[in-house]
Amino acid sequence: MEIDRFECVSPLDFRYYVPNERLKELLGDYVTERARVRSEAMVEAAATRVLARMGICSEAVAGEVTHAANAVTPEEVAEEEARIHHNIRALVNSMKSYVSDDAKPFIHFTLTSFDVIDTATAWRLKHAALEGVIPALEELERVLIALARREAETLQVGRTHGQHAVPITFGFTIAEYISRLGGRIEAIRAAAENLRGKISGAVGAYNASSVMIEDPEEFERLVLAEMGLQPSPISTQVVEAEFVTDYMHMLVSCFTVLANLADDMRNLQRTEISEVAEEFQAAQVGSSTMPHKRNPWNFENVKSMWKQFMPRMITVYSDQISEHQRDLSNSASQRFLPEVIVGLTEATLRLTRIMGRLVTDEEQMRANLAMTEGMVGAEPAYILLAAYGHPDAHEAVRKLTLQAQQTDTPLGEVLQASEELAEYWSQLTDRQREMVLDPTQYTGIAARKTRSICDMWEQRLGL
Repeated sequence: MEIDRFECVSPLDFRYYVPNERLKELLGDYVTERARVRSEAMVEAAATRVLARMGICSEAVAGEVTHAANAVTPEEVAEEEARIHHNIRALVNSMKSYVSDDAKPFIHFTLTSFDVIDTATAWRLKHAALEGVIPALEELERVLIALARREAETLQVGRTHGQHAVPITFGFTIAEYISRLGGRIEAIRAAAENLRGKISGAVGAYNASSVMIEDPEEFERLVLAEMGLQPSPISTQVVEAEFVTDYMHMLVSCFTVLANLADDMRNLQRTEISEVAEEFQAAQVGSSTMPHKRNPWNFENVKSMWKQFMPRMITVYSDQISEHQRDLSNSASQRFLPEVIVGLTEATLRLTRIMGRLVTDEEQMRANLAMTEGMVGAEPAYILLAAYGHPDAHEAVRKLTLQAQQTDTPLGEVLQASEELAEYWSQLTDRQREMVLDPTQYTGIAARKTRSICDMWEQRLGL
């Protein structure tokens, strides 16, 4: 049945997921209700294939069940669930309609519902990350690396506490996010690879499987290997919660990096700063009442999406608690986990598109640096004066910065006119004086560091 986007409740569906073909291409096999039913049927089929290898059922039976897993539809499972009010038994009953009487007993044989649910969930989350989230993030990383290399030498004032600090380059600004994002990509991959399943029965003690199988742990290992997963070291009716918790934490932590990048780019577009800009389309409207507006709405959207999904980690942490061997207090909340994946990936695709055509204004960056009339030279001045023996260089320079501000005089002129500093100033080399008097010469190794960060993450991620 075709989804009517205007009948949806969640804006994640009708505004972001359904219209976005790229998003559906990356995630559709893993985050939808259809994907849930498919993955749970895959677990049922995997178990039967292992039963056949152990001689408990025939290869023909296993083939029938595998066919049923491929043929069963979410619509018929939903119809059966509406009748019996149990989702996994609805799946089992629906699959049985595709097989012979000889095969019917071996669907869900020795399994409990959460053997299927937790294993299928781990499979979906793992592949959503490896096949969807990470490729999208790596594409963003490539875009950021290209931008950082392009702007490696572009002078920009560094800012701390919202104030001018000392000069850097815009490439260096971007390099920070290259490194942070690269670390999150590695962390997401590791957490995804470490997701676990279970085939250990109603309380995790292999009660049911031990009735017919000599080594139930080997049965579990083999079934999970069919799904590309490892078993939880020990489980109750559910897998140890920390594997999913760690995975979701890495996703949300990555989302925070994206939100921070978006916030920085948004602030650099303020009228008073105007160092970067989103590329505006010819017909694009910035305000319903102010025709001149060019709002950084894409960056604002990313931060807004982060605000929606970041607090969901509280629910994930809450889902670590399950009374005794099992309660159902996480059964509804865990159904919302794919929404975080969709939100993160949508924000990633949006940033990739916008950062790939970011407009930078090098002239405005230089004008902003000049705005403080050389005040950024205070740091190299005090360090050099101290190196040449001034007993309290920091305090001496601090007082002169106040004098410069009060008299509206460039700091360099005040420093050179100071009788107190004359003895020390005369010892400075031409290069050292240049660093104090010309902020454009005081960027440390920003450009070199930018390029080394780009090189490092291209190599580590194989980009």
